[in-house]
Amino acid sequence: MTARVRNITFDCADPYALAGFWSQVTGYREDPEDGNHPDDPEAVLVGPDGQPNLLFVTVPEPKTVKNRVHLDVRIEDLEDATERIVALGGSWDGFDRALDEARWRTLRDPEGNEFDIFESSG
Repeated sequence: MTARVRNITFDCADPYALAGFWSQVTGYREDPEDGNHPDDPEAVLVGPDGQPNLLFVTVPEPKTVKNRVHLDVRIEDLEDATERIVALGGSWDGFDRALDEARWRTLRDPEGNEFDIFESSG
């Protein structure tokens, strides 16, 4: 069986706002023919070049525990990206992580979903 991931889905309280945050972090954009609206129960950002879309869906319950799945986001400058993400409403616990020569940070989006950013030259 061959399967291809179509969407990475985020359960959230405010799909429109969370899609706006992730658009700024990833550069993914709304579908120009079917844009997101503040009162819609879901929002989508289209993945470029065949990458999975990011789908944000309203759920009634708040996030209560650590994510079992998270995104790893490659960036160019760890310090700059951290500052930019925090300014957008994300948060960082203040700790760097490292393994061998890799360095990354675990951050949270405005609704508390964890994700990692890591520097990469390639």
